[in-house]
Amino acid sequence: MVQCPSCARLSEPRLVCPQCGGPLPAEIDSFAALGLTRKLVIAPAALERAYHDLSRRIHPDRFASSPPKVRDASLRATALLTRSYRILSDPVSRGNYWLELNGEKLNQNNNRVPPDLAELVFEIQEQLAEFRAARGGDASETGDIADAIAGRRRELAAAIEQAIGDLNRNFERWDARGEHDDLAPLISELKALLSRIAYLRTLIRDVDRELDSVKAA
Repeated sequence: MVQCPSCARLSEPRLVCPQCGGPLPAEIDSFAALGLTRKLVIAPAALERAYHDLSRRIHPDRFASSPPKVRDASLRATALLTRSYRILSDPVSRGNYWLELNGEKLNQNNNRVPPDLAELVFEIQEQLAEFRAARGGDASETGDIADAIAGRRRELAAAIEQAIGDLNRNFERWDARGEHDDLAPLISELKALLSRIAYLRTLIRDVDRELDSVKAA
């Protein structure tokens, strides 16, 4: 139970006191902070509505002239709300947070290059090295390599989009699971997908960095 600093009544942990509407200094998970059921599939519109509604109700400006404990509760609740929104609005952050809630995390084994991406990783790194070596040389050769790398970027973007789709389907299976279902396969798949997306995003950042260097030259 949490005691409201505005009306002194006790309530279940949440960000807004159900009695007086004042901010509560509750320590709760990101789903509870936004008043959402602990489900991985979240409608973006519902998330936006919950965030903006709560943000208006607990914003520090509303309590600028309130007692110190109320102002502090407002600041703490707003910080938790903002952090929770950032976590849940991005599917990758949501997936990583879900692992934490289930006592899991991406370990060293999950930081290895996924086997089916190994060839793509090698080819892109080779092209980037070739591109760096060609800079300052023949402009047409550099341009050809840049075009090839831009094509690779499109491949990476498509691969990320597909992986995000697979991640959302994993979320659906989590939400549809039975109370006594084995979670190990879902956890294993979730870790693999998050690892895959992390690698693809790293690759696309490397590609963008090299392409941007040409534009800046």
